[in-house]
Amino acid sequence: MMIWAGRPGWQRDIRMRMRADTQSLPALVQSRLKELADPARARAMAAYMKTDQPFYGVPTPDRAPIVKELKTRFVPDNRTAYERAVLSLWKLPHREERYVAIAYARSQPRFVTIESIPLYERMIREGAWWDFVDEIAVHLAGAVLLANRAEMGPIVERWIGDADMWIRRSALIAQTRHKAATDREVLFDHCLRRAAEKDFFIRKAIGWALREYGKTNPAAVRSFLKRYRARLSPLSFKEGSKHLGPAV
Repeated sequence: MMIWAGRPGWQRDIRMRMRADTQSLPALVQSRLKELADPARARAMAAYMKTDQPFYGVPTPDRAPIVKELKTRFVPDNRTAYERAVLSLWKLPHREERYVAIAYARSQPRFVTIESIPLYERMIREGAWWDFVDEIAVHLAGAVLLANRAEMGPIVERWIGDADMWIRRSALIAQTRHKAATDREVLFDHCLRRAAEKDFFIRKAIGWALREYGKTNPAAVRSFLKRYRARLSPLSFKEGSKHLGPAV
């Protein structure tokens, strides 16, 4: 059996292979997606997402093995390499390549930290549509918020008043997977501060955030909805009251 630690230069060789792999990351992803491409499905996916950005026509289950391969084959050795790898995919022209970029970012939890928030914020602003934004806000920014409220809290507080609607939406939905760890005072405050907005995606986000927290603390959400029903849009109220029963 070969013992890597006993061979001079083994660490250098591994680093060299990792750098080579990182450089070939976009080419590998494009190659895998092209092999699975389905033009008819691509047209349907683009129509559903209401976008002119091209699709390969590769659904999520078929992308999963690609992400699994990337997770183990392309392991960044520092945060700069992580950002470089994510952006190398994010900058590619097809929508699935951006989906893979987000999934790859999630697959390296060591780097899902407060230091990566500028990267995630950039992706939210550039993505500017719910399929990108929601994944980033909930599973990347939201994960950082859950792990580090002291530093991430002020950033989310800035986001809720940002001029970019997608950043505001991200602030609203960042806690949707936090369950009992949800900061309900922040959640309710943010919902009220954005309650007067007419944008569908903001109203929907308010309802979604309340609905998810309602699964953990139905009494608190029911009380909030009753007290502020007049301030909430019908869409926000309808979404937020799901699963709470007729007593709302």
